[in-house]
Amino acid sequence: MPSSMWGSVLLLALLGATAGEALHLIHLPATSNVAENSPPGTLVHKFSVSLSVSGSPVLPTFPLIINSNPFTEAEVFTVNSMAGTDFEVVTTGKAQLDFETGPQTFDLQIYVKDDAGVTDLQVLTVQITDVNEPPQFQGSLAKGLELYVAERENPGFIYQLEAFDPEDTIRNLPLSYFLISTSNNFGMSANGTLFSTTELDFEAGHKSFPLVAGVRDSGGLKASTVLQVTIVNMNDEIPRFTSTRRVYSLLEELSPGTIVANITAEDPDDAGFPGRLLYSITTVCNYFVINQLTGSIQVAQRIDRDAGELRQNPSISLEVLVRDRPSGGQENRIQITFIVEDTNDNPATCTKFSFSIRVTERAANGTLLLDLNKFCFDDDSEAPNNKFNFTTPSGVGSSHRFLQDPAGSGKIVLIGDLDYENPSNLAVGNKFVVMTQVQDMAPPYYKNTIYISVLTHPENEFPLLFASPSYVFNVSETKPGNVNNHFTFSPNAGSNVTHLLLASRFDYAGGLDKIWNYKLLVYITDDNLLPGRRRAEALVETGTVTLSIKVIPHPSTAVTTIPRPRITYQILRENIYSSSAWYVPFIITVGSILLLSLLVTLIILLAKAIYRHCSCKAGKDKKPLAKKEDRKNTRSEVMVEMVKTSTIFDGEAVDPVTGGIYEFNSKTGARKWKDPLTQLPNWTELSPWGAAAGSWRITAGDVPGPQRRTHDLGDGQRGKAQTEDTEPGFRSGDGKLGIPKNRDSALASRANPQTTQRNINGI
Repeated sequence: MPSSMWGSVLLLALLGATAGEALHLIHLPATSNVAENSPPGTLVHKFSVSLSVSGSPVLPTFPLIINSNPFTEAEVFTVNSMAGTDFEVVTTGKAQLDFETGPQTFDLQIYVKDDAGVTDLQVLTVQITDVNEPPQFQGSLAKGLELYVAERENPGFIYQLEAFDPEDTIRNLPLSYFLISTSNNFGMSANGTLFSTTELDFEAGHKSFPLVAGVRDSGGLKASTVLQVTIVNMNDEIPRFTSTRRVYSLLEELSPGTIVANITAEDPDDAGFPGRLLYSITTVCNYFVINQLTGSIQVAQRIDRDAGELRQNPSISLEVLVRDRPSGGQENRIQITFIVEDTNDNPATCTKFSFSIRVTERAANGTLLLDLNKFCFDDDSEAPNNKFNFTTPSGVGSSHRFLQDPAGSGKIVLIGDLDYENPSNLAVGNKFVVMTQVQDMAPPYYKNTIYISVLTHPENEFPLLFASPSYVFNVSETKPGNVNNHFTFSPNAGSNVTHLLLASRFDYAGGLDKIWNYKLLVYITDDNLLPGRRRAEALVETGTVTLSIKVIPHPSTAVTTIPRPRITYQILRENIYSSSAWYVPFIITVGSILLLSLLVTLIILLAKAIYRHCSCKAGKDKKPLAKKEDRKNTRSEVMVEMVKTSTIFDGEAVDPVTGGIYEFNSKTGARKWKDPLTQLPNWTELSPWGAAAGSWRITAGDVPGPQRRTHDLGDGQRGKAQTEDTEPGFRSGDGKLGIPKNRDSALASRANPQTTQRNINGI
């Protein structure tokens, strides 16, 4: 036993001896054996606990293994409680007991403790015994292995199996390999080589083979594993077309995208996966496209049987290519043909659909007036789609005068009387309109209407004759109308309000006028408001009104009036604004803005002129304060008046700039130098006329706020004094108080030396 373990035992024994009790483990220490690879719960050793004299029970979870030599991360053994004070040591299964690779001996320290604190510790030695184990396959081969073999490869080697015997640590004992499952396509040698015996074809059904391989050691123990041999499909077969149709018929004018054929194929290498094939059209053709995944051929553009090459040859040949991969691989080709069938998609038409014919009134019956076949045609390429005929002519008054002979031929002949003087012909103005239709002879029977205008041309066939040698006419005096043009409108156009005016006098005495009652029929139209280019397109409305006018021969003073007919004026307003007249509102807006700007400018100029010349403005005092000569001889003097207030200074501080000590008032903030005579610089006595330059400083310690001011006086200059509005005011030489404009303004007069010195001494 290692010395460290005996030290632990001795320590625990001493701890137990301090209690003076006899608690100890029975059947320990001991040595037990357990076979390697034992399952969890295998019994290793049984022992019991002898309680102390006091009879204190063992604490829960005791006894327990507190140490294991060698140490393992996973718990290998554990203590289970049996009846009473009996216990057992068993395996946990958390770590495998391997005689060949793991520890062969374990020293377990079993520790027990009761309620009284009495403890005991004993050692159990567990020895791992060796057992004969079967061979084992290594790595992933132990769990089963998937093997892949390409189809159509020559028979031969596939895989080398490897296993080992756990008892053979130096790997010298031979192992024997064999196939447990029988197979006609595979075999295995005794050294573990798996090989194929035949050529494997994926398309022939050789796709996957489950095999069970075994290994045997010298003691006869066996182990097995599963081998799944999968045959890899190779691209060794060309695609085969499954659609047998090679000629297709289709109608012309099918919509683009219409499917006209479905080409199908299969790849023996990919049975059950037709989507892996790719289709294409190798022929240059603009009429069709093919879906490269499905093989559906669709219309790509308009197919017109009646135009181009298709009118002469309506067949289109294509070569379709199918391949099993985008590049390389296997491919196959077929030729297909499309026959384009003609449909009646073009109606019968004519170069013109309106004809005008002049016929003399004495034209003979049966005269051919018009042959419509010369003007009409059908563009369809095949019969009966390109055949057409004409319907029976119709029209008011034309049924007994014109006929199509033979029927449907389009030949219009005269069969009736066109006498210009015939009353029935005069009723229609000797002008006849014949309508017929040109129509297809195949469904859907397209039609177009043709209008034929027949105008009868008169002939001079009768002399002039009067019906009677004399004629008598009775004319009513109330004959309506503007006889002799006595009445007119002003204005007669361009307005919805007009006036009826008497244009000329009546002449009853001379016999020119004989009508006393006029009845005027007035026509009103609105086409005069439209320009000429739009008049033909617009809807023109027309109205009428009747005016009754009675002429009084000799009017008296009292004029007898008769009720006048009520005239209702209906005024229709229409917005005739045109988008082309956009510039009108634009010009008006711009002009208004310019006019407003001009008006505002004039108002501003007027206000300035009034301000400059207004009489109420205060005039300047043009009288000078002093004469010019007096101002030349005047010497400016400055008097500085300082107002000193009584201030109590209760603090001292050092000026951070000059380093001088000054006193201050903590309430008002007033300051003064503690020793002004020592703090002030040397003063230079100024000459009476200010010729000597010097500088002087005034320190007002009794006035709150900043009190230091420095005034510089230069040669030949007027004295300059700087002050602030918060400091005492300045008095000029004449004794008047001056108010500075700002804190830094300069006094424009020369300083008086005596005054300056007096003020300094006053401080």
